[in-house]
Amino acid sequence: MKALLFAACLLSTCCTWAQDISKKKSPGGRKISADLFGLFFEDINYAADGGLYAELVQNRSFEYAPGDRRDWHPFSFWQYITPGYSYGTVSVETSSPIHPNNPHYLVLNAEHVGDSGVGIRNQGFGKIPVRAGDGYNLSLFAKRMSGAPVSLQVSIEGKNGKMLAQHVFEIAASEWKQYNCSLVPSETDDSATLVVLATSKGKLALDVISLFPQKTFKNRANGLRADLAQLLADIHPKFIRFPGGCLVHGDGLGNMYRWKNTIGPIEERLEQRNIWGYHQTMGLGYYEYFQFCEDIGAKPLPVLPAAVSCQNSGGTWRIGSTGQQALPMDSMQSYIQEVLDLVEWANGPATSFWGSKRVAAGHPAPFNLQYIGIGNEDKITPEFQQRFEMIYQAVKAKHPEITIVGTVGPFPEGEDFSKGWEIAKSLSLPVVDEHYYSKPEWFVSNQYRYDTYKRNATRVYIGEYASWGNTVKNAITEALYMISLERNGDVVAMASYAPLLAKNGFTQWKPDMIYFDNTRVSPSVNYYVQQLFSTNQGDTYFDNVVKYETADSLFAGGCVQDKRTGDIILKLVNAGSTVKKVNANLSKFGNIVSNADCTILQGDPAAINSMDKPNVVVPVRSTLEVKKDLRYEAPAMSLTVIRIKTRTP
Repeated sequence: MKALLFAACLLSTCCTWAQDISKKKSPGGRKISADLFGLFFEDINYAADGGLYAELVQNRSFEYAPGDRRDWHPFSFWQYITPGYSYGTVSVETSSPIHPNNPHYLVLNAEHVGDSGVGIRNQGFGKIPVRAGDGYNLSLFAKRMSGAPVSLQVSIEGKNGKMLAQHVFEIAASEWKQYNCSLVPSETDDSATLVVLATSKGKLALDVISLFPQKTFKNRANGLRADLAQLLADIHPKFIRFPGGCLVHGDGLGNMYRWKNTIGPIEERLEQRNIWGYHQTMGLGYYEYFQFCEDIGAKPLPVLPAAVSCQNSGGTWRIGSTGQQALPMDSMQSYIQEVLDLVEWANGPATSFWGSKRVAAGHPAPFNLQYIGIGNEDKITPEFQQRFEMIYQAVKAKHPEITIVGTVGPFPEGEDFSKGWEIAKSLSLPVVDEHYYSKPEWFVSNQYRYDTYKRNATRVYIGEYASWGNTVKNAITEALYMISLERNGDVVAMASYAPLLAKNGFTQWKPDMIYFDNTRVSPSVNYYVQQLFSTNQGDTYFDNVVKYETADSLFAGGCVQDKRTGDIILKLVNAGSTVKKVNANLSKFGNIVSNADCTILQGDPAAINSMDKPNVVVPVRSTLEVKKDLRYEAPAMSLTVIRIKTRTP
């Protein structure tokens, strides 16, 4: 009976909402956000190191520690080897590092080299994949600590111990020096290792031992894994939010993500514990994030801590307490300056202090930063509010051109949500960040959520959302909800599915948009929904073009136009189990081209894409003949995108 009453109530409410929508009819169309659909990247599920960041050596700087994981230490993922009846010693030391931010380094003492040498082996992130004929850039820092120069052989070895590529350096300098070479494997092997051997007697120090494929995305040095980055580029996101997520405010004040620690030469970046239970090299830092955004035409949306740590710090969520800590007030002015310095680094001239650091990294032109997020689903305490308001007022005063994105807590309702919105209204914040993860039914019953939001007020960025699963049903339900985001594109400024990436076997959170291992990628059905909406985004929404039974909560349709191309784009979502008939009146659009592009994503509700079967459900394109009075039958459990070109009379 409760289920029937709920259904009746929902049906009645849907009808009422439909009437409200009808009242808002705008014959000329309604402008919607130009930045509506984008991406959110957080280093969770090994998304950065071992994932998008193309470094193949794990623990390259010997900075792993028990604080990352209890059984980790500076020599983790390295193996001391003495092949060919050799012997010596190996130790990790801190007395004379390359840089204070990178305190640990390896000391290798080859007392007797035997037939092969004394050295170390790294197996990467679950072995190192290499391809025959491809180049791999090897770099390391070394210094001689004994009298005579030391011969150092670096090699890539296959899973059977076969030498696939090698190079020999002579380590003669008594101070830290970087050594570089290119290694080209003779065979393809997805389980290779990197071997570093002293082949002559002597003692030397080693640090930042790195191996990168030359074929990174856009062939960038210190770049991104090409296949993963291309999948993200293929979404054509309008923005990318980074680097988190809970990663931003961190597990305690000492674990907060500080952007200045992530720029400059990699040997000078400050590595730290990852809140999700592993390690961050910071090789994928702010410069790389901004560069990637520029490479794919997405606006950067960096998120900075609101001077408080995560309320779940120390695992206090288990006891229902709050572990949120706040920076002392006497530290706030320097922290505020840190936020202001980011704007200067991103947008300032070469003559400015922080702008010159961007130029030195290889980017003379400004990055044209427009958005900055302050805080991430924080608990709205008095300490948070005081510090957030200080940061906001300072940025607003010095950089009125920057749009600050606030936060309203971790849930779509409740005390923090209400308090966050009170702050937003009192400060007239331009945008606030809402988050929610829920069952598909929540998205169905809340698809009219933003129809009731106040217009011409604080807008919404849905920074993290997903239904609990990667099935077709989950993805199509999200598509149903995204129709409402376009319909309310004057209120919803931006939206991004979360989390983005997950490495197979190293996952802290599910569901995710893209799964991968060392050599394969598997876009989920949810990925294709996001891609279809993002690549078919319009700038104007038209009411009452798509005609359907609005009382049916499992069907939704919308019409947008891309004024740059003149294309009319219809999106039709059927989350039901039967075919749905729908009409579209296109008479207001003048001359239309009869042959339209039609893309359908559909499948069994329980179907998923997996690592072994990544193409079970993918979009299918065809040509559809359209008329001014378009009649269409939407397949069960499907998203249909119809893109119609127009021509000037």
